[in-house]
Amino acid sequence: MSKKKIKKTDVVKNGASGITLSKLKPPQGISFSFKYYEDNHNKFSCIKKEVSYWLTLLNRLKDLSSLTAQELLADRSSTLRCHPIKWEETSESGFGLPNEEQLVDIPYQLSISSNKHGRVHGFFINETFYIVWLDPDHLLYPAK
Repeated sequence: MSKKKIKKTDVVKNGASGITLSKLKPPQGISFSFKYYEDNHNKFSCIKKEVSYWLTLLNRLKDLSSLTAQELLADRSSTLRCHPIKWEETSESGFGLPNEEQLVDIPYQLSISSNKHGRVHGFFINETFYIVWLDPDHLLYPAK
């Protein structure tokens, strides 16, 4: 009796599990991060804010997440009020983050709603907006 050799089957492995990985498209639009969020700041604490404030904030962030950073920054509508922060015109000299000069290229503020709920202050790194302060009482820019 002659023995026949069985050919070895070649299995292409792209991942550790042997399953071919699929390529997903990166999400389109802005992402928001609370990595640098400070709620313990004496001016920008929102601990006592009502539910309506938080719901309005979440809805605004959801709506803005459909835009790219470039679209948001180019939009000059009065409802967004997105613009760079000029520290010399504010009550602060910066966010006070470690290594801020390397981390923050341009600080920005954007509106949560038309004046009632204040502003969000932070900065972009690529398509992610890092929220540092929530300013429901407009305390970053002192009254003139």
